[in-house]
Amino acid sequence: MLIRRETPADIDAIREVTDLAFKNGPEAPLIDRLRADEGWIPELSLVVEGVVGHVVCTRGYVGEVPVLGLGPISVHPDRQRAGIGKALVHAVLGAAEARDERAVVLLGDPNYYSRFGFRLASEFGITPPESAWAPHFQARLFRDVPAGPFRYAEPFNEL
Repeated sequence: MLIRRETPADIDAIREVTDLAFKNGPEAPLIDRLRADEGWIPELSLVVEGVVGHVVCTRGYVGEVPVLGLGPISVHPDRQRAGIGKALVHAVLGAAEARDERAVVLLGDPNYYSRFGFRLASEFGITPPESAWAPHFQARLFRDVPAGPFRYAEPFNEL
């Protein structure tokens, strides 16, 4: 499975796979808004060749310390449970660590993401933007990060 950075030619296919994966939810338009935001990091928008999957990390902050927010991550419904999501998470975490990022934060199923070294963000004193998210709000630290509130790139606030 080849995983690479997205190119401009992939944008329509990313929209399509994201719409299919999230049943036409707000995630595909969110990715478009993220591309136009200062928090966009092109090196961390990755696709599986053929664009059957996509993952993105954008600039987030714990207090004033820069970290990454992972998501959305999408896999075409016909290709789910085939290891594509797992490969995308491994790839984006490797790329984040290679960039010397401090941490990656996400909202997701702890049973799934714990296999990648994610732990509940509360264990690190990192609090979610919405307190109700706490049972699913997780962080993977590469270096020390101070405790504090997390904030995603601005387009997430429009959801």
